[in-house]
Amino acid sequence: MAILYALVARGTVVLAEFTATSTNASTIAKQILEKVPGNNNDSNVSYSQDRYVFHVKRTDGLTVLCMAEETAGRRIPFAFLEDIHQRFVRTYGRAVHTAQAYAMNEEFSRVLSQQIEYYSNDPNADRINRIKGEMSQVRDVMIENIDKVLDRGERLELLVDKTANMQGNTFRFRKQTRRFRSTVWWRNCKLTFLLILVLLVIIYIAVAFVCHGPLLPSCI
Repeated sequence: MAILYALVARGTVVLAEFTATSTNASTIAKQILEKVPGNNNDSNVSYSQDRYVFHVKRTDGLTVLCMAEETAGRRIPFAFLEDIHQRFVRTYGRAVHTAQAYAMNEEFSRVLSQQIEYYSNDPNADRINRIKGEMSQVRDVMIENIDKVLDRGERLELLVDKTANMQGNTFRFRKQTRRFRSTVWWRNCKLTFLLILVLLVIIYIAVAFVCHGPLLPSCI
């Protein structure tokens, strides 16, 4: 059973309570009531105790509390508390502000028992599960999308880093290209000079042969 104990109180004055099992939840619950602020501010809080959680809903000075197994989560217990609050106010109206301790216990403890059974075991009690489930899915999708955006941002940063590396590589490549071109140009110049020199030597040899000697005696 998910919900094991419940009470309705005005401040620290318990108006009705019910326990579905043998437990000292009532003692702990009364200690918790003393911790709940005594002002008229509405609040929803939970207090962990071993494997159990005390869920507290305070609205318009009326406090509704239940003890549930930790595995029950928060949604069903707080749906139960909201239901009990509405039923209690609808049944007793303004009397809740002046009633003595346990004034409504004999009658309303049966309501607590029935609703504890209902919210603990009846699947229909979780009729908002689909809606809440869709909201949870939307939350998961949003988180997933954000993770993807973060991942994309990280990849963008890496891409920028890689771009910077590519720019550095491009600069080095251009520098190496200019150096290579310069080397090739000088090599071509040397090759051209050698070709011209060889060509001049060949021409000189041919002329010397025609002119009967290296000093070109017959041609001068």
